[in-house]
Amino acid sequence: MNIKPISNKIIIEPLELEKTTKSGIVLPDTADKERPTKGKILAVGTGKRSEKGDIIPMSIKVGDSVLFKKYGPDEIELDGKKLLIGDEDDILAILE
Repeated sequence: MNIKPISNKIIIEPLELEKTTKSGIVLPDTADKERPTKGKILAVGTGKRSEKGDIIPMSIKVGDSVLFKKYGPDEIELDGKKLLIGDEDDILAILE
């Protein structure tokens, strides 16, 4: 099934948390119970409308790796895959 967000909505594929730290410490399975805050943008809407009715283009694009608010986006399931849907305002930064 395809999904196309509207307005300033985005679809995020959450990235799994690292199982090992940079210093080599292996994290237990219970450590990844926290909701991810990194993800990949799978789809974006057309943008929010200004007060004058003009569409304000999105500042992110499909394929961007991003940091997002921990509890901003809502969880959805599509074809057995857990995804997040939220607003462009839920994005904190683009990872380069």
